[in-house]
Amino acid sequence: MATAPFISIVLPTHNESQVLRRTVEEVEQHTAQCSDHYELIFIDDGSSDDTFEVTSALAKANTHVIGLQLSRNFGKEAALLAGLKHAAGDVVITMDADLQHPPAVIPALVDAWQQGYKVVNAVKEDRPGDSFAVKLRARLFNKLLTSLGGVDMRGASDFKLLDRSVVDILSRSLPERSRFFRGLSDWVGFPQTSVPFTVASRAEGTGKWSIFALTELALTALVAFTSAPLRIVSILGVVTLIFGGIVAGEALWSWFHGNAISGFTTTITTILILSSFIMISLGIIGEYIAKIYDEIKHRPVYLVASVCGSQDTRAPSASPNVRKPERAMGSFGKGPDAVGGEVPDQHE
Repeated sequence: MATAPFISIVLPTHNESQVLRRTVEEVEQHTAQCSDHYELIFIDDGSSDDTFEVTSALAKANTHVIGLQLSRNFGKEAALLAGLKHAAGDVVITMDADLQHPPAVIPALVDAWQQGYKVVNAVKEDRPGDSFAVKLRARLFNKLLTSLGGVDMRGASDFKLLDRSVVDILSRSLPERSRFFRGLSDWVGFPQTSVPFTVASRAEGTGKWSIFALTELALTALVAFTSAPLRIVSILGVVTLIFGGIVAGEALWSWFHGNAISGFTTTITTILILSSFIMISLGIIGEYIAKIYDEIKHRPVYLVASVCGSQDTRAPSASPNVRKPERAMGSFGKGPDAVGGEVPDQHE
């Protein structure tokens, strides 16, 4: 496999210690079909169990395994960014560590890349383990963002292959802190294709996404990719104007015909409707202001507490185009690249 690519597999983890050994075995089994040169990068996103200890043990026994431990839970989007900045491969595959993204799809992703595609999206064809409510929620969110945000989210997932050039853009040229990886990978353009897959059942444990976390991700995606919600404020203003005209017309008609005007009911109804419109408008504007506030603080998206695994083995075994990883070293306050966190120590 002299011309085989160097493949980086990025796997965010949060309390996944029970499944990591099986994940390494299955991912390696299918990645090895594509190339002898690969690395598995596990990003521990503030786990409360022994996820990083298990990762460290795996890294000692397997030179292909590298682990990053974030200083706290920064969220999956931050963990994905940390993995992209650290990855050194010709291609980078992002996937979940719980095996719901089946490793058997990896060869198909690499095959599509070898045909010339820069972004290969693994698209959810079926979700047999999800309830009707979960499927409906995902379908509505993807349709809403596709309609308003101008990015194709139909069946989208974080399971995808990215060419080195796309990885460099996503990790170094897009400085925003409020990130939505699925949307950004579609927004950058380049030749893209899709590979269908069926979502597998979790190998161990339960899902980590709460309703609050999903809502926050949805708001981030909408605010990051469309200003359409702001237009709702204008629409509400027009609706209020029409409503006010109707109420005023009814009052004038009653006055001209000598009828008593029922002021209490009309006044209370008008106040309630107008107050609701005002609060909705303020909430929409507040979401955008909050995101702007987060951006202008220029805090790093994540902080890396420690790294495990030998990275010196990358260069000799990798293809000639492999570069050294960013590792976010000294990235504070340095313009577009200042989106990561500094690595204070490293454990080989």
